Amino acid sequence: MPPKTRSGARRTGRRVVKKNVAQGHAYIKSTFNNTIVSITDTNGAVIAWASSGHVGFKGSRKSTPFAAQMAAENAARKAMDHGMKKVDVFVKGPGSGRETAIRSLQAAGLEVSSISDVTPQPHNGCRPPKRRRV
Repeated sequence: MPPKTRSGARRTGRRVVKKNVAQGHAYIKSTFNNTIVSITDTNGAVIAWASSGHVGFKGSRKSTPFAAQMAAENAARKAMDHGMKKVDVFVKGPGSGRETAIRSLQAAGLEVSSISDVTPQPHNGCRPPKRRRV
């Protein structure tokens, strides 16, 4: 009897490389529906990320400041596993989780060296959505 051969290719998952990065950038994108926190090294390669939906919130709870706090804590913990200590924070968007996310990055143990607002301003581009009447 001939020896058995494997059918199909063997799958190899992406290996997580532990980078030892001390300084980087934290990008907080806070929209009306969600908050996304990405922590990168100084070149822009993403080391850790988290969002309100990724942490486990669904629907309208994703847009709360508490959900933004949990997402920032989660991303900061992952980044600190890679040796991150200092971050420059860049905040984008009009959402409710902006300040809370910055505060929780500091509370998690990351030293925030600068905070800058990089929200894009239109030069009279798209028409914004109509105001809600509640």
